[in-house]
Amino acid sequence: MLIEFRVENHRSICDEQTLTMEAGRVGNADDLRPREVVGYAEKILPVAALYGANASGKTNVLNGLAFMRDAVIQSSFLWQPDQGIPRSPFAWGSRKAEPSLFEVTVLISGVRYEYGFLVSDEVVLEEWLYAWPNGKKQVWFERDNMTFKFGEKLLGDNQSIEGLTRANSLFVSTAVQFRHEQLQVIHGWFRRVRTLNFGEMYPSYFHDRGIARLLHEETQSTLFDDTEFGRPNLMAQFRSLLRNADLGIVDLRVEKAEATESRRPRNRFYLQHDVSAGDSWLPLSQESKGTQTLFRSALPILETIGHGGLLIVDELEGSLHPSLARHIVDQFNDPNTNPDGAQLIFTTHDTNLLGTTVGEPALRRDQVWLTKKDEHGITVLYPLTEYQPRKSENLERGYIQGRYGAIPYLGDLSFVME
Repeated sequence: MLIEFRVENHRSICDEQTLTMEAGRVGNADDLRPREVVGYAEKILPVAALYGANASGKTNVLNGLAFMRDAVIQSSFLWQPDQGIPRSPFAWGSRKAEPSLFEVTVLISGVRYEYGFLVSDEVVLEEWLYAWPNGKKQVWFERDNMTFKFGEKLLGDNQSIEGLTRANSLFVSTAVQFRHEQLQVIHGWFRRVRTLNFGEMYPSYFHDRGIARLLHEETQSTLFDDTEFGRPNLMAQFRSLLRNADLGIVDLRVEKAEATESRRPRNRFYLQHDVSAGDSWLPLSQESKGTQTLFRSALPILETIGHGGLLIVDELEGSLHPSLARHIVDQFNDPNTNPDGAQLIFTTHDTNLLGTTVGEPALRRDQVWLTKKDEHGITVLYPLTEYQPRKSENLERGYIQGRYGAIPYLGDLSFVME
């Protein structure tokens, strides 16, 4: 699980900003949302939401984490030797030439790790990885430009891989390409970081194949079962997601088209609508754009809840029917539907998640983060708890009124101002 993310000099972020998933001293003792985890003294939150005005930089915070993920996974084979590092530093003043920092503290199988790097436009300036098995710090490696220092606890062919690491590539990324077993643990954590609405340009073919593959695997023997090993199977979760969207969809099926000489076999999806007519199945291609967006957004959501990891979403309500946003947040927050400690971090303008119209707010006070820009156009990230709102305080009303510093996006919200 992610404990903390730190980023500096990235897009509108100038000074170091920190997003922590560590639970604060808020809420009731019987609140099950904060998770007790082996290997860490404090409870960890499964959900965090970033609020703020348009162009305040909330997307840039999560974009920094997405950039870090891509660097770890891709830098050794996608960043070409003569093309430097595709970073996006703060655009104004002297900071444009200064390094960018990216660092995470994570918990994997009961062991805390701290991994990070410092990069310029051309090279990796620093890179480091520390581990705390049994609570004792181990230096696995430290990098200063192309000078490496390996700790005695990092086994493997470190020196040989050092010689294969380019100046503009991360050591972790290179090491995994050459099957460094011990570094698979941190690399594997980043591979389980999924993104949604960050400009992915994958053709729908790949989305459809991914969804169909998951459904096909899950439905071989359990298509009509409600649970598998005491948990809802993927088909049941998919159906539940569609039904909760209140789109009138009651079922779905997958059909595989015949392969031809010029075309590979492609899965076709059909959705059944709640109508009185007997034949109520429609192909996904004939559904509304909103339904198609929801359908394809379901893949990373269900993958993350079903297999663990971290999902970062830009504008959660932009991917989902409005009634579904709270349902998804509740799914991640509930240990019964999220027993593997999957995490969700998202930006949003949806103030309903802060309100009490339908009972307790979906978000705890320590799950809410705010962004604003100062007079120099620099993004500042801070927790709602910095304002110490009372337990009984109407967070939705307070946010809309600008009580917490960040000026929200305002639509027709006069009803809460009365």
